[in-house]
Amino acid sequence: MTRDRRQYDIETKLLIVRRHLQGVSGRVLAKEYDLPSPGTVTNWTRIYRRDGEDGLRPKKRGRKPVNRGKELPESEVEQLRRENERLRAEVAYLGKLRALRAQEERR
Repeated sequence: MTRDRRQYDIETKLLIVRRHLQGVSGRVLAKEYDLPSPGTVTNWTRIYRRDGEDGLRPKKRGRKPVNRGKELPESEVEQLRRENERLRAEVAYLGKLRALRAQEERR
C-alpha cells in the first residue's frame, strides 16, 4: 500500500530544513510533521545546501511549452525560403520526368 503524495509549501520545508541544520534529527522532524521518512528531511537539506531556497520551490511538471510566437532571425528565414524554392523546383522537375516516362511507356 502506497501513501498519497503530499505537497509541502516552501515555508514548511524551510522551517524543517533550518531546524535540521540546528541539530534536530530527521527522524524527530519526520514524525513531528508527518513526513513519509527521515530521508525526506535529508533530501530537502541537501537540496537547500546545493541550490538554496529556490531548490525547495515547487517545479513545473510536464513538457515545456513551445514558443510559437517567437520569430526566426531574418537570415534563417531567407535560408528557409531558398530551400523551399529549391524543393518546389525539384518536385516540379520530378513530376515532368515522371510524365515523360509514362508517355514513352505508352508508345
